Amino acid sequence: MSWTVMEDIRRRNKYAHIKSFQVDLSSFQSILKFKGSLQQWLLDSDLNSSVQLLINNAGILATSSRLTAEGYDQMMGTNYIGAFCLTKILLPLLENSPVPSRIVNVASFTHRTLSDILVDKETVSGKHFSRLKKYPYAHIYEYSKLCLLLFSYELHRQFGAIGKSHQVSVMAVDPGAVKTNIMREVPTLISHVALFVLNILGLLRLPENGVRSIIDAALTPPEISGVYFFGGNGRTINSSALSYNTKLAKELWATSCDLFQELEQAAFKDTSF
Repeated sequence: MSWTVMEDIRRRNKYAHIKSFQVDLSSFQSILKFKGSLQQWLLDSDLNSSVQLLINNAGILATSSRLTAEGYDQMMGTNYIGAFCLTKILLPLLENSPVPSRIVNVASFTHRTLSDILVDKETVSGKHFSRLKKYPYAHIYEYSKLCLLLFSYELHRQFGAIGKSHQVSVMAVDPGAVKTNIMREVPTLISHVALFVLNILGLLRLPENGVRSIIDAALTPPEISGVYFFGGNGRTINSSALSYNTKLAKELWATSCDLFQELEQAAFKDTSF
């Protein structure tokens, strides 16, 4: 959150408690540090130890293979594994909210290009992609966004199964093609042509328009959960058929939990010395 935004909020509400934190979603240690800092700030500010809204919007489009500190592919680490870990770590605070809380995961229409995927540890961690002769960056981005959707729907189903879907709701969002700098690593000619075509087709949106679907998902009534917002104006649509595959979602959940447990154990070892 920029200083300008924070000052604008303070002007609108002089009683607002505001604190900006930095977290690197590709780093589990950074996520753990963020949770500790957030909890300490809530305690020091005499605020309820809870979170009402979590929006997982971090994402990168890396054109070359890079690894996280834990040895995962950086794009998978940032776009999916980091979002999964941050959500899982903050779940107790979300469930502790005195009012209905919500998780919003920002996906992408590009997930529709995939017709079949693997969700084993080698693939979800991105290690499989890093060993390929040519780094398939577009495929990995699409894969990470599909994983985010499968995760969203599975978490929604799990809350529903224990009667907590009204307490913690889960939304997925597709803001559409938004004019940001996410393609900064893509060759200039390719990115310029892509933006030109999207603009000609009337599909390219400015950030202030692209954010509308995220706001819709964040502010929709608490009894609504497990839906896919697209394009603003409260519009919801179906994501791809594959994203609703419950068997695949359960397998991805199990794999993601295994990765999370490995990260927790490694973090514990690092702090025990």
